[in-house]
Amino acid sequence: MAEAYIVEAVRTPVGRRGGGLSAVHPADLGARVLTALVERSGIDPAAVDDVVFGCLDTVGPQAGDIARTCWLAAGLPEEVPGVTVDRQCGSSQQAVHFAAQAVLSGTQDLVVAGGVQNMSQVPIAFASRQAAVPLGLTDGPFLGSTGWRARYGDRPVNQFAGAEMIAAQWGIGRAEQEEFALRSHRRAIWAIDTGRFGRETVPCGEAAVDEGPRRDTSLEKMAALRPVLDGGTVTAACSSQVSDGAAALLLASERAVRDHGLRPRARVHHLSARGEDPIRMLTAPIPATAHALKKTGLTLDAIDLVEINEAFAPVVLAWLKETGADPGKVNVNGGAIALGHPLGATGARLMTTLLHELERTGGRYGLQTMCEGGGQANVTIIERL
Repeated sequence: MAEAYIVEAVRTPVGRRGGGLSAVHPADLGARVLTALVERSGIDPAAVDDVVFGCLDTVGPQAGDIARTCWLAAGLPEEVPGVTVDRQCGSSQQAVHFAAQAVLSGTQDLVVAGGVQNMSQVPIAFASRQAAVPLGLTDGPFLGSTGWRARYGDRPVNQFAGAEMIAAQWGIGRAEQEEFALRSHRRAIWAIDTGRFGRETVPCGEAAVDEGPRRDTSLEKMAALRPVLDGGTVTAACSSQVSDGAAALLLASERAVRDHGLRPRARVHHLSARGEDPIRMLTAPIPATAHALKKTGLTLDAIDLVEINEAFAPVVLAWLKETGADPGKVNVNGGAIALGHPLGATGARLMTTLLHELERTGGRYGLQTMCEGGGQANVTIIERL
């Protein structure tokens, strides 16, 4: 059976909106991790078969196939192509999937996967609004489709509304969400202070470390915030932060490992993606995880570490309630509520952190999943070597 190995993984610090990465062009953000990836792996960049990057809202400085632009901005060989993937928040996790599938198929041997997003320069959903306005749409591009309206009506597609639906269905109150958010900040601050992210990050722009975690936050400060939606429970404190960043991984076949003298650090054990209700939107990690475990024959007890994106606190809390997973294995270094969520880069950022933490702790299996626009979720299981 063919194998797909992870040889190297690196990321920038995650920058706050308007922070140390905000002035860095997205192509240069991506170029920073690509340069570091080539240097750390020692690979001849001309041997790379393809560059697959996640990014969404690909307008302005993120337009024009940003994967290709990042590679060229890094001064790397022109003969290596690049392609940009949009599976919403899971875009760079899907980039890892496409890269691994290319290697597993035997059609490619060395593939770079990653993602980039500068949300300071291209605000969230900017592209959707730009597409909707000329058509006279006020609720995004979905309602311009007669097929969509026939199936889902005129209900607006809103992530905050989805998070509130989850909170109501699983009985997750505001206090529980805020306790989870505070734990995310404390774990992230502890990880930064103890150097857990040191090996996986490369400084970029004016950012040397992750900028999102708030050292002065408290339950009292969170309680003073107004809910995003009237009558709701979800506040900005329980939501992922608007952020900037990039991450990249090098995947290799057995042949490439042998021919280039590479040291594989993990093997890709499982790849899958599933969909669910696109209006509620954020619950797909639950059935996607069940699907992945059934396909592999693994149980959550066999999984040493989990990275599930903290788009909103109810997403992770509902997943924990449904799966019965040990919270002590989940997002052990904090998540997007504290560290931030540079949309197109987050999947690769999570995978980078997961790999390094498995190595630090000596764990065997790591599982990554995240909710995505359209009611989707990817699941990746890696095995440390």
